[in-house]
Amino acid sequence: MARGDGIHRTNARNMRLTAARIGNAQQHNEREKGSYVNQDIVPERTRLNIHFKKPTAGYAEMFEQMKEDGIISTRGLKEDAFLYGELVFDVNTAYFHNHGGYDFAKQFYTDAYKSAIEIVGGEQYILSAVMHADERNRAMSDALGQDVYHYHLHVVYLPVVEKQILWSKRCKDKSLVGTVKETIQQVSMSKKWDSKPALDEHGKPLLNANGKTVLRKSYSVLQDDFFAAMRKAGYDDVERGERGSSEEHLTVTQFKVQQEQARLAEFTEQNRQQEKQAATLGSKIGKIQNQRVDVRSIEKIVATSIPFSPKVAVEREDFDRLSTLAKKYVTAEKKESKLQKALDAANKLIAKLKAEIDGLKQEISDYKSIRGKLRAAELERENTELRVKVRSYEDVIQRNNLWRFFHPHREKAVTRDEAR
Repeated sequence: MARGDGIHRTNARNMRLTAARIGNAQQHNEREKGSYVNQDIVPERTRLNIHFKKPTAGYAEMFEQMKEDGIISTRGLKEDAFLYGELVFDVNTAYFHNHGGYDFAKQFYTDAYKSAIEIVGGEQYILSAVMHADERNRAMSDALGQDVYHYHLHVVYLPVVEKQILWSKRCKDKSLVGTVKETIQQVSMSKKWDSKPALDEHGKPLLNANGKTVLRKSYSVLQDDFFAAMRKAGYDDVERGERGSSEEHLTVTQFKVQQEQARLAEFTEQNRQQEKQAATLGSKIGKIQNQRVDVRSIEKIVATSIPFSPKVAVEREDFDRLSTLAKKYVTAEKKESKLQKALDAANKLIAKLKAEIDGLKQEISDYKSIRGKLRAAELERENTELRVKVRSYEDVIQRNNLWRFFHPHREKAVTRDEAR
């Protein structure tokens, strides 16, 4: 793969969905709504969205059918359990724009879908996988003066883990107690995305100062798996995603700078060519002006009066010399005039190009200064800290089954989903 300009990070997010919220995800992903709060969705481009796996029915209906067929089990799950997961894969918008847009995105997400199958644990647990090509990146479109679209992949799946059911002590055949009675595919978001031990370079678990195993959070595991899969697929110009990163916003500015730098290089080359042409024209004009008529040789020509006539007579050789010099003078005058016009036009274009170049240099300087104003590193650090705190609070609430005390919070979450 060709290495693109700027930093392009793979990004993978895992969203947990309950039965109550899956309908809104379906309406958004499958574009079933009549209108959207998100004004950047362009319905005319929805036909360009690509399904790598198209749902055979509604998400909830497919879930119930798989449960009925014994493919999955919900044994022991609480009523408000997370039954569905949604993976969202993407890279910043500029990455696809730099590589040609739609066709490149289609191939990229074809490979990304293969990694999703591995991450989920099998295609049979995927309900839908669709690449959205109809969401406009407003900031980049405004910056470049043309429509630019953000390509990303939604994969809705069932979080399934293999679970062995053992014979209990109530079994009449005591020899079977503790042995495997059956193996089921258990729907369990917490077990599917439990934290993994962090390993050192030798593959051994890392320990903290207290001797306890250092755990890698599930979002970190997901980022690693997706990044590794895309690098293995040959996309060596992407970097691993960072939690809370603001790369997408910075890339808009970076991309604008790249475009302006390209224009600057083009104008600079045009200016160089015009200055070279102007120098050549000036040299030619100088040579013409130096080709002066030899006045002294003309003064030596003697003209003899013709009796009874206003005309004079000269020697044939002198006449021929005068005629030749006159023709040369007229030709030189015309040539000099033509070259002078070309030189004037070249100098005018040079002045225009220099003005464009000065303007672009100032514009690029202004754009580059934006990065400092954004306090990117500080914002990313604050984002990361806040997200970690929120996730820790959510984990405590989930482990203690306290969501019923957070009705306002959950209503807000539903409202956000409906706005997608």
